Amino acid sequence: MVKYLDNNKNSGFGQWCAANAPQKKKSWFTSFLWWTAIFVACWWLIGMFMRPAVQDNAPTDTAPTVDVSNVPITRVDTDKIAFDVQGTRISGVELLDYKAGGDKNSDAPVVLMPRDAGAFAEVGLLSQNTTAPAADTVWRTTDSVMTWRNPAGVEFERTITTDGYVITINDTVKNNTAAQIAVTPYARIMRSDKDTAAAGVYTGAVAFANNDIEHDSWRALGKRSYAYTTTNGFVGFADQYWETFVAIDHPDQTMRAKKSGDMFAADTAAGAVAIAPGASQTIVSRIFAGPRDQSILNDAARMIPGVNKTVDYGWFWFLARPMLWVLNAINAVVMNYGIAIILMTILLRLLMWPLTRKSYTSMAAMQKMQPEMARIQKLYANDKARMQIEMMRLYQTHKTSPMSGCLPMLLQIPIFFALYKALLISVPMRGAHFLWIRDLAAMDPYFILPILMGATMWFQSRLQTPKTSGNTNDAIAQTQRMMKWMPVLFTILFAWMPAGLVLYWTVSNLFGIVQMYIIKHRSK
Repeated sequence: MVKYLDNNKNSGFGQWCAANAPQKKKSWFTSFLWWTAIFVACWWLIGMFMRPAVQDNAPTDTAPTVDVSNVPITRVDTDKIAFDVQGTRISGVELLDYKAGGDKNSDAPVVLMPRDAGAFAEVGLLSQNTTAPAADTVWRTTDSVMTWRNPAGVEFERTITTDGYVITINDTVKNNTAAQIAVTPYARIMRSDKDTAAAGVYTGAVAFANNDIEHDSWRALGKRSYAYTTTNGFVGFADQYWETFVAIDHPDQTMRAKKSGDMFAADTAAGAVAIAPGASQTIVSRIFAGPRDQSILNDAARMIPGVNKTVDYGWFWFLARPMLWVLNAINAVVMNYGIAIILMTILLRLLMWPLTRKSYTSMAAMQKMQPEMARIQKLYANDKARMQIEMMRLYQTHKTSPMSGCLPMLLQIPIFFALYKALLISVPMRGAHFLWIRDLAAMDPYFILPILMGATMWFQSRLQTPKTSGNTNDAIAQTQRMMKWMPVLFTILFAWMPAGLVLYWTVSNLFGIVQMYIIKHRSK
C-alpha cells in the first residue's frame, strides 16, 4: 500500500496531492524579462570566449625616446586638416571641419595628437648596416621635399601629401654605396594614457591584422601588451568620435599596442627592405587622423584597406547602419537632428503599425476574456490539466494568445540598441542642438525629457493594461503590478542616456497613445 501511494501518480491520493499542491503562476512578462537577460548574457559570454588569442611577449621598442627640441617645425595646412611636421614626427593634427566641445560657433578646432601633451605619430626607418635618419635628425627642406644624406653617401628623400584625412609619407632611399644595404620601415603613435572611455562605445587600441579587426581596451592595455603578426594592416587608437592609425605599405608586419610609461603606444614594423648598390627604393606609409564617420572612412579605405571596418555598430549593426543613414538623410532635408529623430521615430512606428494593431487587438480580446478565464480557473481549480485545455480552447475561440501582445516590445529591443549605438557613434550628432538640449548625444542636463518619457510610458501602460479578474494570483494581475513600476525604473535608467535616444522613446510612446485611441475608436 505504501509503495502504491508513493509511486502511482494516478491513484486517488496522488490526485488529491496534485490538486491541493500550491500552484505557482508565472507571468509572461516575467518570462520575457528572463529570456532577454539570458540572451544578453549569452552574447556577452560568446564575445568573451570567442576573442582571438594574441601574443603577450612584445619585443622592445622600435624607436627609443629622443629629444627633438632642436628639430625645426613646419606647418602644413590643407582644406580638411592642418598639422606640424617635426623631422620624422607629425603632431597637432587639427580637424578644421569639427569644433572642440561640439559647439559649432566655436573657433577652436578638434586637435588630435596634441604636441604639448607629448603625443605624435612617427614614421621612420631603421638600419643595421648604414645610418638612417632618426627622430632628432634635422632635414633639409626644399619645395616641400625633405632630404638627408648620411656620411656613407646614402640619400633619404621624404615627401608628405594629404588626401582628406589621410597623410601619405613617401620615403625614397638611394644607395650610392658599393654594398647592399637594408632598411626596416616602422611607424608608431604615442598618446597620453588619459583614456577617453565612453559607455556603450568601444575605445582603445585597434589593429587590422589578417583581414580582421582586433580591439584592446584602455584597461586591457594597462595590464598587458598585445602583438599581432600580419602581412599588411594598420594599428592605432580609437576614441568615441575620432581615430588615429598608422599603416605601412609593406609586408611581414608585427603590430603592437601597449602602455609605455605614462603614454599609450601603438606601433608596427615591416620586413626589411634590401637595396642594391646604385639602386633606390620607395617606401609608402600612411597616417589616418580624422572622424569615425562611415562615409569618410569608406573614402580613406582606398588608401588604407580595412579602415572602414573600425566603427563598432554593436550586435545589431544590420539595423544601426541603415538607421544612421536614414537619420542623416532626413537631417539633410530638415537641418535639425532633433526633428530628424522625431520623423524617423514616426516612420518606424508606421512600419510596425500592423504588428502593433494586432497586439492591441489581442490585449482588447484578453480584457473581454477575463470573466470567462476567471470562471474556468474557479471551475477547474483542482484539475490543472483540464484548466489548461479549456484555456487553450478559449484562446482559440477568441483567436488570440498571451504572447501576442509582447511582439512589438520584442521588436523594440533591437531597434532600441541599434539607435543607441547609432547616436553614440554619430559624429554629426555631436553638439547637435534641439530646443533646450545643446547636445543630443549627451544626457538631458535638466532631466525634462526623461520625465516626459516616464509620464508618457505610464499613460500608455495604463491604456494597454487590461482589467484583472480580481484573483491576486492571476498572471495578468501579476503583470499589471509589475508594469506599475516600469515607468519609474525606465525614467531613472533613461536619465543618463543620450537625449536623442530619450527623445525617440518619448515620441514612440506618444505615437503609441494616439495609435491606441485610434484602434479603440475603430473597434467600437
